[in-house]
Amino acid sequence: MSSLLVEKSGSVLRITLNRSEVRNAFDDKTIAELTDAFANADARAVVLSGAGKSFCAGGDLEWMRRSIDLSASENFADAMGLGKMFETINSCPCPVIGKVHGAAFGGGVGLACVCDIVVASEDAKFCFSETKLGLAPAVIAPYALRRIGEANARRYFLTAELIEAADAKRIGLAHEVVAMENLDATVNKIIASILSNGPKAVATAKSLIRSIGSSDPNDIAQMCAEAISSLRVSPEGQEGVRAFLEKRKPNWIE
Repeated sequence: MSSLLVEKSGSVLRITLNRSEVRNAFDDKTIAELTDAFANADARAVVLSGAGKSFCAGGDLEWMRRSIDLSASENFADAMGLGKMFETINSCPCPVIGKVHGAAFGGGVGLACVCDIVVASEDAKFCFSETKLGLAPAVIAPYALRRIGEANARRYFLTAELIEAADAKRIGLAHEVVAMENLDATVNKIIASILSNGPKAVATAKSLIRSIGSSDPNDIAQMCAEAISSLRVSPEGQEGVRAFLEKRKPNWIE
C-alpha cells in the first residue's frame, strides 16, 4: 500500500501524505515515494498536504527504532536518502504549495521549508524537535536556515519549543495563516494566481531564486540578463506581451 495519495486535476498535482494512523510520520518507504513523486512531477503547481489530523509528525518511530541498530555508514546512507528527498522537493521546477494543519514536527518542518509557499491553519504547530531526542535538525538545516534565518534557528533549533501558527508566520515558516475551514480556499486562490502566469516564466523565476543565492556576484548580472532575454524571444514571452498589448488573456490561461 502506498504511503501517498497522488491525484492530478488539470495542471495541478496534489500529493497527500497518507499515513494518518502515525500522523503522517515518514519512514524509508515514504521517503522513497515522495522522492519519486516529486522527481516525476509534471504539473504547473503541486500541493503537498497530510491526511487526518496532522501534516507530518517527522520520523516514524519504527524507522527511528531501526536506526539504533544501523552502523555509522548505514546511518549515513539513510541520512543521504532523506537529504535527497528534501532536495528533490526543493528543486522541483514547478511551484510547491504546502498545506499545513496540525503537527509539523522534525522532518515535517523540513517539508514545509522546501515548499515555495506555505499556507497553515490556525491550529498548526511547528517544532524543530530533534534535540529532544538527542539528535539535531541536521538534514533539514540548510532549508530551515534559508527560511527562518540564523537568529530564529539559534532559538528554535536549540530549544525545540512549539511554534504556534502566528509565530510561524512571523519568522517565515508560513506565508498565510487561516481558519481551518478557509485552508482549501486560500490554497486554491494561490493556485489560481500561479496558473494565470506563464509556465516557463514561473519556472525561470523559481530557478533564479535558487541560483542567485549560490552564485558568484560577478556572474549574477549576466545570468539574469540571459534569463530575461531568453524569455523575451520565447513563444511564451512573445504571446504574453502581445496579449497584454491587445488586452486579452494569454493562451496559457485555462
